[in-house]
Amino acid sequence: MRLLSLFLIPLLPLSLAAKVTTEYTHTNECSRKTQRGDSIQVHYRGTLESDGKEFDASYNRGQPLEFTVGQGMVIKGWDEGLLDMCPGDKRKLTIPPEFGYGQRAMGTIPAGSTLVFETELVGIQGVDKDEL
Repeated sequence: MRLLSLFLIPLLPLSLAAKVTTEYTHTNECSRKTQRGDSIQVHYRGTLESDGKEFDASYNRGQPLEFTVGQGMVIKGWDEGLLDMCPGDKRKLTIPPEFGYGQRAMGTIPAGSTLVFETELVGIQGVDKDEL
């Protein structure tokens, strides 16, 4: 049986090993960080890992994206990678296809792409400044 399991291990999907990589580029102190269910405002710049080509940026529009984190409104990599942040925090998220758009193309993003997002948490709706 052990010999059989050794042959099956290489057959496991690579997606089991895939994960979102988070680089903390700027951090702040606060007493209330982002949690699942928070409505947050995030500035971002999205590029393809393969060639660095920018495919979207809220900075270009001059308005952050607002959504409820942890509720499936955005790609899974954002739902996980933007938790436990303080306003003003900046993170670089490297998101494999399994946590992005998978094997489907999305606009100018090719199928199977690893995405890189530079993110900045602008605010958490309904959280008073003294709670931060």
